[in-house]
Amino acid sequence: MSERGDLVIGLDSSTQSTKAIAWTREGEAVAEGRAPIAMSTPRAGRAEQDVEDWWSAALAALKDVAATIDPARIAGLAISNQRETVALVDDALRATRPAIVWLDERAVGEVGRLTSQFGGERLHRVTGKPPDLTPVVYRLSWLRHHAPDELDTAARILDVHGFLTGRLTGRAVASWTSADPFGVFDIGSRTWSSPILTHLGLDSTRFADLERPGALVGLLLDEVAQETGLVPGTPVFAAGGDGQCAGLGVNAVREGIVFLNLGTAIVTGTWSSTPHISRSWRTMTSPDGEGYFLEGVQRAGAFLVNWFIDTFAGGRDDPGVFTRLETQAASLPIGSDGVLVCPYLSGCMDPHWDPDARAAFLELAPHHGLAHLYRASLEALTLESARCIATMAANGLSSSRILAVGGGANSELWSRMIADASGLPLTRSESLEASSLGAAMSAAVGAGWFPRFSDAAAAMSREGATFLPDHDLRPAWAALLERQAKAYRPISP
Repeated sequence: MSERGDLVIGLDSSTQSTKAIAWTREGEAVAEGRAPIAMSTPRAGRAEQDVEDWWSAALAALKDVAATIDPARIAGLAISNQRETVALVDDALRATRPAIVWLDERAVGEVGRLTSQFGGERLHRVTGKPPDLTPVVYRLSWLRHHAPDELDTAARILDVHGFLTGRLTGRAVASWTSADPFGVFDIGSRTWSSPILTHLGLDSTRFADLERPGALVGLLLDEVAQETGLVPGTPVFAAGGDGQCAGLGVNAVREGIVFLNLGTAIVTGTWSSTPHISRSWRTMTSPDGEGYFLEGVQRAGAFLVNWFIDTFAGGRDDPGVFTRLETQAASLPIGSDGVLVCPYLSGCMDPHWDPDARAAFLELAPHHGLAHLYRASLEALTLESARCIATMAANGLSSSRILAVGGGANSELWSRMIADASGLPLTRSESLEASSLGAAMSAAVGAGWFPRFSDAAAAMSREGATFLPDHDLRPAWAALLERQAKAYRPISP
């Protein structure tokens, strides 16, 4: 691919908004556009979106960028997308029903049905995903049993990446990393899994075409260029799932690094050359197309912390609430004077894979206050990540340091806790909007700026402050980890 232009766009279509950011070869953001995406909850446990909102948000964000810079400077664009969200569309890529968002819980009953019929271990081995309601495969099973006409009359079954590339270029393409979270993708052969699709009464022709990350998807259609202000024929390259793109965006897709996203959910990830399969993580395809990205996931990360503040500590509208609680919690010993927290506010992914798991504060005494509960909440989340890191190391995936992103990484207390509990130095990434930046790196490789993804990530990412572990505290953290494991109690049927 010949070089053109001096900027690339990372189009990040996430759950709540779309961000289009133009990046330089050095990873500097020079122009940005944003637009919200609505989500409807027609009943408890349902989460849906209109694909036209995805499209209008993408157009608005791209238009804002094109209005800020000379569009001829754009060498290409690539998409980072919300994962595990599925759209059913007709031949013109118009919705035949609302898209079902990854937060949707309607298919919880399909997990047991599908794993018993197809085989849970077989499904895990092929897709890399332990039985859990998040992958799209269970919503496809739900549609097969509860709305078969909707499933059978849709011309295409697409992820967000496939839908947007279809609208942008006329060719619906899923990258390996955007197809992978569907749970109908064979992570070994990098193809849609015929056995799984056959079991569901589907075939691969109804899904998006597959391309490796960085591959050319197509060229921007004239009518889209007219709507956005971009140049007709601007190359569109494959990128993929926002979680993997974020790991690439902070240069964590390499041996010896733990990627830690302290966001609404917490992702603890590491790169592997081989597809290690375990119930302690999800095995994903790597955003550079080489090897795999192993992800431990806590559904309620910063969401748990924010819920605690809003429910018990007066709310986040108080600008000093976090500073006060952090100061008070920092003065408490490891173990929060005996308080334990089960952090599974919205169910548990690894290691229990229990969607019915719930949060709890345990072993409270009269002398415990808000600071104890706050610190214990951070400790519980910290130890979930430390457990995952230790399990990876026990499986031969040792790491030398942690690269942290997300709002939670701004907490000095939490950052120090993670370093101490894991025994690894923790470095904050200064690469903001990591998912958009990871997509931009994919475009930069596709456009010929860099020969390899590793070169793009090294050139375009930035690192900040480092927190060194206090190894004298490891015994106390190890003892707390043993106690913490007892906080989870399955709910009896």
